[in-house]
Amino acid sequence: MMCVKKIIIAPDSFKGALTSMQVTDIIAAEFNTAFPDSNIIKMPIADGGEGSVDTIIAAIGGEKYTAEVRSADNRQIIAEYAIANNGSAILEMAQSSGITRQVGLHPMTSTTFGFGQLILAALERGARNFTLCIGGSATTDGGCGMASALGVKFLDEKGNVFIPCGETLNKIVQFDTSNIDKRISECNFTVMCDVDNPLFGERGAAYIYGPQKGATPEQVLELDKGLRHYGEILSGHFGSTFCNIPGAGAAGGLGAGCMAFLKASLISGIDAILELCNFSEHVKDTDLVITGEGKLDEQSLQGKVLSGLMKKANGVPIWSICGVSDLDKTLLSESGMKFFEASEGVSVEESMSSPEKYLKIAVNKAIMAMDAK
Repeated sequence: MMCVKKIIIAPDSFKGALTSMQVTDIIAAEFNTAFPDSNIIKMPIADGGEGSVDTIIAAIGGEKYTAEVRSADNRQIIAEYAIANNGSAILEMAQSSGITRQVGLHPMTSTTFGFGQLILAALERGARNFTLCIGGSATTDGGCGMASALGVKFLDEKGNVFIPCGETLNKIVQFDTSNIDKRISECNFTVMCDVDNPLFGERGAAYIYGPQKGATPEQVLELDKGLRHYGEILSGHFGSTFCNIPGAGAAGGLGAGCMAFLKASLISGIDAILELCNFSEHVKDTDLVITGEGKLDEQSLQGKVLSGLMKKANGVPIWSICGVSDLDKTLLSESGMKFFEASEGVSVEESMSSPEKYLKIAVNKAIMAMDAK
């Protein structure tokens, strides 16, 4: 049997099924039963996407609030945000403009307008330091919706003011920032993002993330063309380019929008959260790190939770309990990581219909693998 005196349980959410806290509790309960004498450290993790507010507030303390905002598909919804004990606002764009907060998929028309409204709500509570967590988006509007909510005016060739979305980015001729909320200039914005993609191109927002937001190949081309045009407009206005900065393409180009209109700095979401959770200290005498996420794929190794853990684990074995894996098994084996799929033997739809049941099955497969050692 594998000797496990100390285990860190540090999963991400299973998007659309379980929060990172729920996943952590389920995995920890099964391991506590199997290894009652082990020290189980529960560390629900997010990388700047869904669950980031809860993870940060759990680490540093604070209070959650709600605001009525516009969803990505233009419905009125209630979104949560938090004010930390140090006075900083913690905002999660997935709460207002996330793919799980809309009905259906709307890759061409989805908007970040509600995220701008969320910023306004936190400004009203006196916040001037902001941590913006921008993963989990439904949008490819370059942050134009957010900017519009904050007072930026976008104009077309006839001088008409409009709120650009993915399909109308190429109609922007110029924009006017003179009416942006004056409090923005008093603020410091830090963006936590979980990807390093540029704004446009083969690794850009449209090509890499458009399909999972519902975009067809033809729509991906249109979105990419719009983002390229938008990038040129930004460069012309501000005199500098944001397009190729790593993370500019995060959240459908919201990364670039935040840098341009909020003067935000971009940081790795997973690195920041692992630091808040004091992971480097916890892992020093740990025997095993258990992580997890809904889908294990190439993105998992490019700025997501798994990649962050692998950088910080100092050789401690990492096992992943995931919904489904699209990663090459040989690649995983070479990395020294084991993985266990909740959907093994059933369809992904079935596993998502009863996520707790199938997650427990996968966890117990991992426990059996430890018994076999």
